[in-house]
Amino acid sequence: MRLIDAALGRTRTILLSLAVILIAGASIYGSIPKEAQPDIEIPVIYVRMHHEGISPEDAERLLVRPMEQELRGLEGVKELSGEAYEGGASVTVEFYAGIDTDQAMQDVREKVDLAKAELPEDTEEPRVNEVKFSKMDPMLVINISGEIQERTLIRLARDLKDDIESIAGVLEVDMRGDREEVLEVVVDPLAMESYGLKQEDLYNLVARNNRLVAAGSLDAGKGRFAVKVPG
Repeated sequence: MRLIDAALGRTRTILLSLAVILIAGASIYGSIPKEAQPDIEIPVIYVRMHHEGISPEDAERLLVRPMEQELRGLEGVKELSGEAYEGGASVTVEFYAGIDTDQAMQDVREKVDLAKAELPEDTEEPRVNEVKFSKMDPMLVINISGEIQERTLIRLARDLKDDIESIAGVLEVDMRGDREEVLEVVVDPLAMESYGLKQEDLYNLVARNNRLVAAGSLDAGKGRFAVKVPG
C-alpha cells in the first residue's frame, strides 16, 4: 500500500520518468543496425552422377532412386529433389538454415558411399559439392516443353540460352537436356566387298559430308536468319 500511495502522490515524476525511458528506447532502436531482408545462407549440397550413354528413363530408375533412398534418412533435410538426363543424373539436398554445413557435408558423403553399392558398375564416382547461395541470390529456372520435335525444342532452348547470356548482369546460364546428335553407321562387310569399298572409304565419305558451310544471313524483314549449307 505504501508503494501505491507513494506512486499516486508523485504522478508527474513517474510520468516524466516513463517518457524519458520511451524516448531513450526509441533513440537506441533507431541506431541499431538491421536489415529488412537479412542475407541468410541456405545450405545446399549437390550430388552428381555420370554414366556414359544412359537414357533419362534409366537414369531415373538406376541412379536417382537409389541415391534418394539413402539421402532421405538425413536429419535436417528441408527438400530433396532429383533430376535425370542423358548421360547421368543429379540429386540436390537442401537443409534448413542454421545447420552445421561441415557436418551435413560429411553425412551426405557417408550416405553417398552407401548408395554407390546400388549404382550400376559403369557409373563414375559420384561428385558431392556444396552450393553456396542465399535467399538474396537471384536465380531463375525456365522449363521449355511442347508437342514438337526434340531437335526443334533443343534449338529453341539454345537460342534462348544465348539471348539470356547476352543480358547485362547475368553471371551464368546452365542448360540441361542438350544432347549431341550422333550418326551410327552399321557396316555390312559383304555389301562393301561387292562395291569394292574399304572401311577407310566409308569413313572419309561420312567425314566429307558431315560439315556445315556458313553462307551468310537472310534478312526477312521481321528478322535476320543465319544460312548454312550442308557440306
